[in-house]
Amino acid sequence: MTKNAPAAAHPGVPLATGEAKASTRLLPQTRFGGPMPWVIAILIALVVIAAAGGLALRGLAENARAELSGALTVQIVEANGESRAALAEAAAAALADDRLVTSVRIVPESELAALLEPWLGASAASGDVPIPALIDVELSRQATAREIARLRETLDTLAPGIRVDAQSQWLGPVYDALAALQYLALALIALIAFATAAAVWLAARNAFANHRETVEIIHLLGGTDAQVTRIFQRAVLRDAIFGGLIGLALGIGAVWLLGRQFAALESGMVAGGGLGWTDWAVIAAIPVGGVVLALITGRITIGFALRQML
Repeated sequence: MTKNAPAAAHPGVPLATGEAKASTRLLPQTRFGGPMPWVIAILIALVVIAAAGGLALRGLAENARAELSGALTVQIVEANGESRAALAEAAAAALADDRLVTSVRIVPESELAALLEPWLGASAASGDVPIPALIDVELSRQATAREIARLRETLDTLAPGIRVDAQSQWLGPVYDALAALQYLALALIALIAFATAAAVWLAARNAFANHRETVEIIHLLGGTDAQVTRIFQRAVLRDAIFGGLIGLALGIGAVWLLGRQFAALESGMVAGGGLGWTDWAVIAAIPVGGVVLALITGRITIGFALRQML
């Protein structure tokens, strides 16, 4: 051994601070030009989009259920205009006396004609086409099937042809579809999380395989498995943080563009699917979860690789 050559540490003895820093420099530092940060960025962006969609669907379903669960629509089909108006007044009076009803509104014929004009044209307001009378009924709470049947019986005493529709019932398939889409968003998030863990696992395995000889030298210098693991974890942490921030920016940009497109529809139901501060906080936490997942996966992967060296 020459005079200037450093004495090798005894295997199994932890490196001193200076030697530990030197061993860290033995491994090439990961640069952002590699594929791993960009893979994480794409996956995080997909999770942000899926999470925003699921949260928006949840808000839309909750708003629609809150607005329509306690509502009824009464339809009166009668060819004679005078008889139809009289039946509407009588039905509204009968409904207003019910303890479950909070408000009753007879929809004006001009409003109904405006709603039908895109399909019937000018004839919708001409009076040539008999338009059923509609009554909007607000309830104090969501009515049960027995209570709706009782209201039907009350109106049947006025005219057997009066129809009562509970909006919560005919919107049931819509709620089921929204719930299915929310579950689909959760499944996509779980699948993307699995893909992220798999990508980190492959990258960590490849990095360890490429630097296996260097790791053996670090062990000969007295480095421990924990020190080697920390060296690789720092590289994973840098890639995950960079990829998470880029992915969050890309995902939020996509969500913002989609939100503008849906807002242009000017639909009241779509407007109920806006994201609140709580939803944005959940979205902002997605990169943090991605970084934690990457660190855990990297640590487990390097741990298994080190045990296989023994």
